[in-house]
Amino acid sequence: MKPVVAILKTSPGTIIEDYAKLMELAQYKKHLDKKKGTIIKLNLSWTKYFPACSTQPWQLEGVLKKLKKDNYKEIYPVEHRTVVTDPIKGAIENKWLPVLKKYNTQYRPLTKEKWVKYKPKNKMLALDTVFSPNYGSICSKDKERDKKSIHKIPELFMGKNVIHLPTLKTHGHTTMTGAIKNAFGGLITERRHHCHKRIHEVLVDLLQIQKEIHPGILGVMDGTIAGDGKGPRTMEPKETNLIMASTDQVALDSVAAHLMGFDPMKIGFIRMAHERGLGCADLNKMEFRGMEKEEVMKKNLGFTTGKSPVVFFDQFFRKGPLKRIEPWLFHTKAFKLCVFASGFYHDRLWYNTIGRKKIKKFNKTKWGKLWQSY
Repeated sequence: MKPVVAILKTSPGTIIEDYAKLMELAQYKKHLDKKKGTIIKLNLSWTKYFPACSTQPWQLEGVLKKLKKDNYKEIYPVEHRTVVTDPIKGAIENKWLPVLKKYNTQYRPLTKEKWVKYKPKNKMLALDTVFSPNYGSICSKDKERDKKSIHKIPELFMGKNVIHLPTLKTHGHTTMTGAIKNAFGGLITERRHHCHKRIHEVLVDLLQIQKEIHPGILGVMDGTIAGDGKGPRTMEPKETNLIMASTDQVALDSVAAHLMGFDPMKIGFIRMAHERGLGCADLNKMEFRGMEKEEVMKKNLGFTTGKSPVVFFDQFFRKGPLKRIEPWLFHTKAFKLCVFASGFYHDRLWYNTIGRKKIKKFNKTKWGKLWQSY
């Protein structure tokens, strides 16, 4: 059976209704059992708001309104922290809280949820290594610490559906980021950064785990404003007026990659997920709804992936010429300097200079005006 990918052109005046139509086209009710409870996995790539960076308020509203209308009662919007993001401040800055309040839905930051040990049922490509004793350790103290480390996931996720709300954007570590990588912020604790060295394998592992713990999975991607260049933060916002959804996360990310101008099969995590039977990456074997297949196949936004200084140096020290010092830089107290450098560059330097100019330009657009209305 061909995976279904729904794609619609949209506008600020019809966006909420278009999300409802999109979810129907994706046949989401066939895959998400109302009795199981549903996680809404938000996407917070930056605590601050920047166009195309994190889940848009209209994206959240469109999905949430449709769920409520279709009588889904147990809904749990969630997001986790990283060493450089805050899920509480992020929910405020990205205007999620007014939407959740409007629909009487409680926000569940994963920092406040119970995390439990989880042993995957299937063989992992990288997680067993990343979360094994002594991974990255350089001294006995680190070894003692790592012996206590084990892969954990939020207890809240077990046995519930999940809806991912990513945006259409590039990513310096993975070329592009979408529904598959959105699980990165839900199924891994604050040690997430250690996965960068084997990020593609880790993302495939996380998709495998999702299929083990979630009875239904849906990706709903916002491409009203897409992010080109040095993603997932320091991007060039571009108005693309698209939204898309699928219950096949590999298919959804493959279509998103294609639309941006990338070959899906040349992106590691997409190719490996396809080869392991976790989804379909072959656009010729998909069923498109909303937008005609011919238009999808011809469309090319011409995006390119760049690397911010933070991503560049992360890869330089983890995989590059100085990878031998990785244990000293990323597995000791010296890592605090890396966190400080990232925060300083993104939040104080880039955002307050280049970023604000881009936001000012965005605010004059029709989508910018919609953003300001929330």
